[in-house]
Amino acid sequence: MSLKEYRAKRNFDETQEPATKGSPSGQRRFVIQKHAASRLHYDFRLELGGTLKSWAVPKGIPYEHGEKRLAVQVEDHPVAYADFEGRIPQGQYGGGTVMVWDRGTFEAQTKSPAKDLAGGKLHFTLHGEKLVGEWYLVRLREGDQWLLIRGGKNMKPVSQRLDDTSALSGQTMKELARDDRVWPSKLAGKKRAKSPAVPLPRFVEPMKAKLVERPPSGEWIYEIKFDGWRALGLKGGTQTRLLSRNETDLGAKFPEIMESLAHVDAKSAILDGEIVALDPKGRSSFQLLQAYDAGGRRPAIFFYAFDLLECDGKNLRSLPLGDRKRKLKQLLAGGAGVIRFSDALGGEAEPLLTQARKIGLEGLIGKKVDSKYEAGRRSGVWIKLKIQSEQEFVIGGYTEPEGTRKYFGSVIVGYYKDRKLLCAGKVGTGFDHKMLKSLFAHFGKITRAACPFVNLPEERSGRWGQGITTTEMKRCHWVKPTMVCQVKFREWTRDDRLRQPVFLGLRKDKVAREIVREKAS
Repeated sequence: MSLKEYRAKRNFDETQEPATKGSPSGQRRFVIQKHAASRLHYDFRLELGGTLKSWAVPKGIPYEHGEKRLAVQVEDHPVAYADFEGRIPQGQYGGGTVMVWDRGTFEAQTKSPAKDLAGGKLHFTLHGEKLVGEWYLVRLREGDQWLLIRGGKNMKPVSQRLDDTSALSGQTMKELARDDRVWPSKLAGKKRAKSPAVPLPRFVEPMKAKLVERPPSGEWIYEIKFDGWRALGLKGGTQTRLLSRNETDLGAKFPEIMESLAHVDAKSAILDGEIVALDPKGRSSFQLLQAYDAGGRRPAIFFYAFDLLECDGKNLRSLPLGDRKRKLKQLLAGGAGVIRFSDALGGEAEPLLTQARKIGLEGLIGKKVDSKYEAGRRSGVWIKLKIQSEQEFVIGGYTEPEGTRKYFGSVIVGYYKDRKLLCAGKVGTGFDHKMLKSLFAHFGKITRAACPFVNLPEERSGRWGQGITTTEMKRCHWVKPTMVCQVKFREWTRDDRLRQPVFLGLRKDKVAREIVREKAS
């Protein structure tokens, strides 16, 4: 098919769909657009021969091996259509909301995909942001009717949230439907906008640091290890978002950071940093942040940015760390409210650790000078040097209160190993009255009868392990292991218990199943 049929069906004075063909990308791209027209369907498009070969898939993409979905071939679309998202005016062909549901590249399993497609069968592999794996397109006798068939292994279906999230802008269908950046050109007699507003960048899973015992050799820079909530600050035009490492929206909780993001001097940007509450000595305090989150007095809140992943539409993750930090420093040089630049302290770890101990910091983060940003990975080119032992644990139960204390005595905490929850001991200090009451109220909503820890039910010489006596075990209360807390402690004992643990607060930015015991390498 040529693009004549595509152009004949559209009035480009009324719709912002691309009229031009666009340039081939130099690689075989695919795009899937979720399209709420007269009926909701998915438009599946493959870049071949300088156009997008297109099919409408009414019931969505098949995920299980051998599963088939009807795919009706429609007119070819221009390559530029791969980036189209927004509203097609009602009354126009295909009127409704269009979302870029997934995008990426595809790999044909033969050397002649155009010939295969003309012959009625194409075997290909998708490398997308949501879809990965093998599929087939097989033409039926009816001409424009095909089958889209899942090949290879089964794939876990995307979540409901991800199904309603654009791979281009991060917006939902409802947000795109009311987005004013796409409208009929004759509104108020004005000309159609020449270019759409800047889209909000997509969420990137933050890079992680590996715990080590001592500074390694080589060229490293060291930064302060903040004691707060890791977060990404996203800006796209007039839109801003503040997302935790597990993609929880924190914008409503920290409006001062959102306002500062809006004033960052860039059309679009992704800032990686830490939300912190500062104590009177200017040190980050997780306990102050936790107290505020629980409804206490508001401390001084800041966002310390230490990396720049995107700026003005350019992906910077493949640049060396030094270049990214220089760009970030320049970006924030003019002042950005409560957003502060987290600069490198130097390259010599030992004197920095000595100074950090003196002023009561939690530790240092070391980074290789030439390291790239490896989203979601803990590769070892970023490291943690802790002055005091501290990590996250999962709450699996609590004990009865003793003496004058109300609500509960200690929380019983643990971590996952090989998908099994292991108990690390009890934590009975670090709570104030408000926290005791708040935690106890939440425990009542997640109670369970059975002990969630795999290393407690086995009695050892009259004791149940991890410092819990036989008598006390009978009076323990168990909860679903969904809550994550931060605990400071002196050390691990030989029988894998926490020595002198202190409860610091809850971690709403962590997922319980991801909590493992941190071991220095």
